[in-house]
Amino acid sequence: MESLQIDTAEPPVPRLLLVKLISSGFSFFVAGINDGSLGALIPYIRNEYGIDTNVVSIVYGTTFAGWFVAALTNSYLSQYFNLAVLLLLGAALQILAHALRVWLPPFPLFAVTFFVAALGQAYQDTHANNFVATVQGAHRWLGFIHAMYMAGCLVAPFVATGVASSESSRWHFFYATPLGLGVLNLLLVWVAFREWATMKQSSQSEEATTSRQRDARTEMQKTLSTAGVWLISLFFFFFLGAVITAGGWIVEYLVDVRNGDLDKMGYVPAGFYGGGFLGRLLLAEPTHRFGERRMIFVYIVLCLALELVFWLVPDIITEAVAISLLGFFSGPFFATGISVASKLFAAEIRSSALAFIFLLGQIGGAVFPAVTGVIASQAGVKVLQPMLVGLLGATGVSWLIIPKPRLHHD
Repeated sequence: MESLQIDTAEPPVPRLLLVKLISSGFSFFVAGINDGSLGALIPYIRNEYGIDTNVVSIVYGTTFAGWFVAALTNSYLSQYFNLAVLLLLGAALQILAHALRVWLPPFPLFAVTFFVAALGQAYQDTHANNFVATVQGAHRWLGFIHAMYMAGCLVAPFVATGVASSESSRWHFFYATPLGLGVLNLLLVWVAFREWATMKQSSQSEEATTSRQRDARTEMQKTLSTAGVWLISLFFFFFLGAVITAGGWIVEYLVDVRNGDLDKMGYVPAGFYGGGFLGRLLLAEPTHRFGERRMIFVYIVLCLALELVFWLVPDIITEAVAISLLGFFSGPFFATGISVASKLFAAEIRSSALAFIFLLGQIGGAVFPAVTGVIASQAGVKVLQPMLVGLLGATGVSWLIIPKPRLHHD
């Protein structure tokens, strides 16, 4: 597709670099399988454990905790471990989370697995994202890896709903799929980054260790004192909050408010994620060519209009089409935001800034679905719609206040 083509003026991508890019994209695909399945499984989870939306929101709370812990520890771990070790650690934690889910653990342990999975995604996807942001033609490759995330989200509802609707008492067998993919993910990371993974860490004196800790603190302090980091983090915070809230609660909304058939409504998120997948592939290049700041704002306006259609037109087919188009036009938000952010910061803080922005965005993707569930336990799942309107509006405002990138000489 056009968004993945490399201009003839650019040199061909070296084979090993291509393997690294494929590995990075596959890690996002595995994350998408995890995130995209939850919305379709929530009705079955509630039925299995006998819980309401307030309690099921705990899984979003533990997801938030995982991303939060990663935000606190990522900079320090980066001082001691190279890229390959952090990618392998992230992949291994995700395997552990899915292995625990397959045998249907008690709900408290089931909720804890979302903490483990989020921690694994944070370590792997954050560093894969940072790696891809440094390659030539980064805007295209960022579009590719984030399209892979949406591809995972697209596949997940089909697999999850297919497994759960065939025999609802065995819905947890779905997690054998991300478990197998997680093992493949770990092996792919090893193949792609093995020359770094096999590097021996030189022994460090106590003085050198203290120096590393001081460097990590200095870098993080400089990152957190940069206003642009917080401003662009707000954009990701609200945007991912909107996307993951929509994907997580849309099935419950269509079943409870629109009286849709559960076995069929489980596939509606696939339309939303499918739209996002195509948007990330097809809109990456025109967004780059016609101006990232202008085009993203146009997309936000279109998304708001489509969300109002989804809210105000009580027809399931119309709503399914509207949410799919919303996914399409919101597709390039993430990769474009990372591309803008990579130009915004000086080289000495760019890696930590991108990691912090990515992590804070994912925290938003955990907080707002949890808040929606808590409110829904009192006011009903219809609260999803005003929540999405507010989040998309906040996304637009936060995009407008992002400072323009300056030219940094690395």
